[in-house]
Amino acid sequence: MEEQKRKWRRISKISTDFSLINSLDDGCLMHIFSFLSPIPDRYNTALVCHRWRFLACHPQLWLRVDRAVKDLSLPGVYPNIEMAVYAARPGDTILIAAGGSHHVSNIQIEKPLCLIGAGESPDDTTLICSRSSDSALEFMSTCKLANLTVRTELGCCLLHRSGKLTIDGCILQCESNPLDHLSYAIISTAGAAEVIPSALKTCSNGVSVLKTRIEGGAKAVLTSGTLSLQRVRVIYTRTSLFFWFEVEGSDKNTVQSASVELPIS
Repeated sequence: MEEQKRKWRRISKISTDFSLINSLDDGCLMHIFSFLSPIPDRYNTALVCHRWRFLACHPQLWLRVDRAVKDLSLPGVYPNIEMAVYAARPGDTILIAAGGSHHVSNIQIEKPLCLIGAGESPDDTTLICSRSSDSALEFMSTCKLANLTVRTELGCCLLHRSGKLTIDGCILQCESNPLDHLSYAIISTAGAAEVIPSALKTCSNGVSVLKTRIEGGAKAVLTSGTLSLQRVRVIYTRTSLFFWFEVEGSDKNTVQSASVELPIS
């Protein structure tokens, strides 16, 4: 009997807390949601109720890419990634719809953005790069890629020119034999640091790879700038290799090689 009373008190407290936060207006709630990480926190808030879903998916918080969209007048919804990247403001998050494939080719990203797959796993959202392209995505600013599969036939999945690129929980798939020597998962041409004249600041460049599966290709990463491969960790499973590593500038007294490669087999 006492246990049931404690249980009802807990339920009553949760119900009261929920009603208190729901008494806030839409603008206040949306401002609170903006502090949540897009995946999984903000994504999970959309599952609470219809009102929270509307606010958590509001275009002020992120843009959406959906190939099935018919009404192009809908705010914040775009039929392809290139249009979403062009329309995005620095710091925006682009949520890419799961299901099917999104075709990408040499898309240049020159502002800080976060691109996230909307599926439960990276297999659910696939970006496919055509054979005639140098890369699927080309990064020239600080960006994050998460929960996505990027597949390329020739060239590379991701081309890193400058800025800090974070790849978290993705799958990078390159061409298998006989043309695997022409494809790479990641190519970085960045130097260790850049001086921004307007702000007189130094911007560090680098690539961080977290829990990412890399398949096919000649090498997992190729650098042609002054960055080097550091802190490599690999987990072998029955079917895949999962990588954690950093590509960044090392100690000033260390001589950098012109090309640093990490074999994946």
